[in-house]
Amino acid sequence: MHEACGVFGIYGPGEDVARLTFFGLYALQHRGQESAGIATADGEGISVYAEMGLVSQVFSEDELNALRKGHMAIGHTRYSTTGSSCVENAQPIRVESDLGPLALAHNGNLVNTRYLAELLAERGEPVESTTDSELIARLIATAPGRDWVERIRQTMPFIKGAYSLTLLTPTQLIAVRDPYGIRPLCFGRLGRSWIIASESCALDTIGAELLRDVQRGEIMIIDANGARSIQMDVSDARQALCSFEYIYFARPDSVIDSTPVYLARERMGAALAREHPVEADLVMPVPDSGIPAAVGYARASGLPYREGLIKNRYIGRTFIQPDQRLRESGVKLKFNPLPGVLEGKRIVVVEDSIVRATTTLATVALLRRAGAREIHMRITAPPMVNSCYLGIDTARREELIASRLDVPAICKHIGADSLGYLSLEAMIESIGLPRERFCHACFTGDYPMPVQLDLDKLVLEARR
Repeated sequence: MHEACGVFGIYGPGEDVARLTFFGLYALQHRGQESAGIATADGEGISVYAEMGLVSQVFSEDELNALRKGHMAIGHTRYSTTGSSCVENAQPIRVESDLGPLALAHNGNLVNTRYLAELLAERGEPVESTTDSELIARLIATAPGRDWVERIRQTMPFIKGAYSLTLLTPTQLIAVRDPYGIRPLCFGRLGRSWIIASESCALDTIGAELLRDVQRGEIMIIDANGARSIQMDVSDARQALCSFEYIYFARPDSVIDSTPVYLARERMGAALAREHPVEADLVMPVPDSGIPAAVGYARASGLPYREGLIKNRYIGRTFIQPDQRLRESGVKLKFNPLPGVLEGKRIVVVEDSIVRATTTLATVALLRRAGAREIHMRITAPPMVNSCYLGIDTARREELIASRLDVPAICKHIGADSLGYLSLEAMIESIGLPRERFCHACFTGDYPMPVQLDLDKLVLEARR
């Protein structure tokens, strides 16, 4: 399973907005590692630079200095959920219109992509990339309306799915969140500057203060007149924040909907210890996402917490492909075990999820070779039995191991001595927000909107 995308925006007169956006994207790098980009505006025009690679690979001092010296910027770091991984799909996306240029950065995924592409074709509007994000930008650019806010309001009823957007015009920074509130988006302040970001950790990185979340169906407009918002009618859409943001996607130091992610994960681990206790010698995480939950499991069970795997933190960030021998070593590229900690021990291994089980199987084998006597896998989410179509690139349903096998069969397949998943009820209780505020379709099949179950991320390539 891969991350979604990260978006960032700043309205900051007198600030080096490109540099602040760079560091904001750095904090959101965990949400996407395929491409990165920044757009800046100065009241008259917009300049954009986007390339393949990590934020640190895409931008140097030269690239930052080449951007327009303005007082507004938006940024994007991408993992592809619609459209292949190529520079044409890197964001922010810039389009032209009779109102002037518009740049857009998008976190999420639409479920009516084919329909929107046909709608643009009827308008005679060419599409240059194969991402649903460009469809949104061009629909807004060609919508009726005297200004950008009117055009956004005209467009929102047509686009179905998950979208948290930052948009840039020569004079305005605009943030938009879909009526379901599926992907996170927050609003903050840095001195006299206004900040929009996917997660609050990006605000912390640049020293900004978190004010609140952008509400579902809200359009925020930030310009020389300050910050104001327009609330769209959301009566036909139920709140559906992605529960996986708390389980895995969000950084543990982020706060979403007033709930600290780290503490929610700790509580999930404690609930796992209550639901699936076992006699063991130690508790260890699969780093990094399993760390808070392993701490919670250890505290609730009274077992000692130890690190049994050391993560090779940077090898997964290279675009140089390993040769066949290294590829076959699989998970060893990512983790090094600690035999001195593991040898002869009965261990509880806390992980956030099992998708295809390929990595879990390899991890269990690695721990066995390091001398672990018993391995008890504990997962801080229920079994994933359905694919996500709302901004996360999961496997197809038939590739999800929990859609084919029950828990004992999965346990046997991965070679563990026992396997325990956190129940949906305990997961929601650990987050501390009402169940009806979440999307948990990957666990239940209850999607907040109709989705096309055979929708492929390369749908626009296929259409071409």
